[in-house]
Amino acid sequence: MSHTVKLSDELVSEAKRIAALQHRSVPKQIEHWSRIGRLVEQNPDLPYQFIMDILASRNETPEPFEFGRDD
Repeated sequence: MSHTVKLSDELVSEAKRIAALQHRSVPKQIEHWSRIGRLVEQNPDLPYQFIMDILASRNETPEPFEFGRDD
């Protein structure tokens, strides 16, 4: 479900610039920043890079591992 939200022109301009660099849409860039901010507030003792690594790992597809194989 989408909602209309008023944002400052400055925030939207910055989101457009960064979104283009990160190959995201403007709304997805703002959602990304929101997700990071929420995680930082919920986990003030975690370093920023650790939080970014967690977010990156959520986008990875794990490869199956077979035990007992020597490749």
